[in-house]
Amino acid sequence: MRIILFTGKGGVGKTTLSAATALQAARQGVKTLVISTDPAHSLSDALDQALGPEPQEIEPNLYAQEFDVYYSMKKHWESVRQLMLAVFKFQGVKNVVAEELSALPGMEEASAFLWLEEYYRSKEYELIIIDSAPTGETLSLLSLPQVTQSWVLKAFPGQRFAMKGFGAMVRTMTGIPLDKGLDELEALFDKLERIQQVMQDPEVCSIRIVVNPERMVVKEAKRAYSYLQLYGYNVDGVIVNRIFPDKAGMGGFEQYLVTQKEYLEEISASFEPLPIFKVMHQGQEVFGIKLLAKIGQALYQDTGPVAVLYRDNPFEISEEKEGYLARIKLPFVEQGAISLKKFGDELVISLGNRRRSIFLPRFANYLQLGRYEFKEPWLEIHLTR
Repeated sequence: MRIILFTGKGGVGKTTLSAATALQAARQGVKTLVISTDPAHSLSDALDQALGPEPQEIEPNLYAQEFDVYYSMKKHWESVRQLMLAVFKFQGVKNVVAEELSALPGMEEASAFLWLEEYYRSKEYELIIIDSAPTGETLSLLSLPQVTQSWVLKAFPGQRFAMKGFGAMVRTMTGIPLDKGLDELEALFDKLERIQQVMQDPEVCSIRIVVNPERMVVKEAKRAYSYLQLYGYNVDGVIVNRIFPDKAGMGGFEQYLVTQKEYLEEISASFEPLPIFKVMHQGQEVFGIKLLAKIGQALYQDTGPVAVLYRDNPFEISEEKEGYLARIKLPFVEQGAISLKKFGDELVISLGNRRRSIFLPRFANYLQLGRYEFKEPWLEIHLTR
């Protein structure tokens, strides 16, 4: 089974390219599901067909789904929802507001992971394509298991998941499904962690960055690539979308074409050796199967959309004279933006407002954090005996 996630700044055309890739794969005989995690839900517009919170068939081998956080909670995590509702109502929150608040922070993104975990176990589809929310939300999705677990443990301090007897007593006396809710939360975290490990397997999951040849979009794409490398996800391609042809200069776009050429050169220089695909501007709104099929064929040509287009190893560790050297690939990063701490065998790397914990081999528990330096694109960390 393969999972391909499209990410990029809002408005760059992720939905169009997700749908076009899914259609191309389906017509090559691959049973494909394309799903949208973006609350704006424009996948139905791209396919020109109404979609719901369950997969539905678009044509042979092609299925599509748009997530609904409340539907997902109602179907899969009703005890969690009831627990949150009861807690908020007990605190005097009105029914309508309590219903809105019952969705945990990040649950929209968590729904995507939990559906993915279900599909991965069932092996119902050969390929799942994720039309993700804009970059910031995607990064939240990919770091979600730790974030959601941290939030819940703060919401229920001291309770953890060992209070099954107390939870059953509370449910008997008050009707609040504390024990069932905590059981579901524990299972939820287990599923989140399992599917996160799957998505960090480069043989299973690829991330493709969609970019337009524009200054702000290119900058965000570089930033996203840095964070994805930090989190250990395999980026296997960059797709440059909406490129204007040279003849567009005849219509008053001369200056735009000059800057477009500069940004195309910057994208090539910055992201190589990643494969870079280019999609021309279609000169019209893109929706409907016919136009999506045209884009999919032009995009991949002789390349199979399901293939792993590029493999990278953003983390390495090797022995040296005084201990060990850990190397982490972080492109487009400045030396001053990085800070490190070590707790036992856990290495905590902070990059801007993002943080990742890397668990080193067990023997690293007895090593000390020595000097570290950034030699673009590698962060080199010396661990001394």
